[in-house]
Amino acid sequence: MLPIPTPQKVICCGLNFSDHIQEMGRELPSYPTLFAKYPDTLIGPYDDIVLPRGRRIDWEAELAVVVGKELRSATAEQARDAIAGYTVANDISVRDWQQRTLQWFQGKAWDATTPVGPVLVTPDELDPVAGVEVTCRVNGVERQRGNTRLLVFDCAALIAYASTFTVLRPGDLILTGTPGGVGQGMDPPTFLDDGDVVETEIPGIGCLRNVIRFHD
Repeated sequence: MLPIPTPQKVICCGLNFSDHIQEMGRELPSYPTLFAKYPDTLIGPYDDIVLPRGRRIDWEAELAVVVGKELRSATAEQARDAIAGYTVANDISVRDWQQRTLQWFQGKAWDATTPVGPVLVTPDELDPVAGVEVTCRVNGVERQRGNTRLLVFDCAALIAYASTFTVLRPGDLILTGTPGGVGQGMDPPTFLDDGDVVETEIPGIGCLRNVIRFHD
């Protein structure tokens, strides 16, 4: 079960940690690199992630922000005041489809592949600007560890930026980007296999635990 009602919008930021930008061979962005998912992509914190066999499936641990007020062309201060809370997400990515074109959407928006949860933590309980650890483990082996104080664009900046071109409403979800350590950035690249267990954790919020299931 999701910790929030189904959002109208799911907006994600790529390339928002310098170590992830480096491992992907990209330049530091001048503006947030945004893309969107449909609400159909979201699953609960302990649901299986079911995908066709033969795909290159990668992990991306992220802090997610839940919007609590309607926003249009918000300032950073207004955006900060509109944050309802924080939760954990994993932007599971189908890399072979993502790399087919310059647009990432088709590698990021597969149905029922983005776990979120396990709870919503309010801003008085968690301060991403001060820094919280974001980690990902695959079969018990740590693959990612980053700190939100190192985000290129912080939570308020992302919300304010997105609100300049689309209205944000209560319940909308913003994924803030992943730290270095994704499978695509390894040498050689390493991807998830059938039966792999992916754990995504942020202290103070909790841990997602999702099993990869392939079908023919």
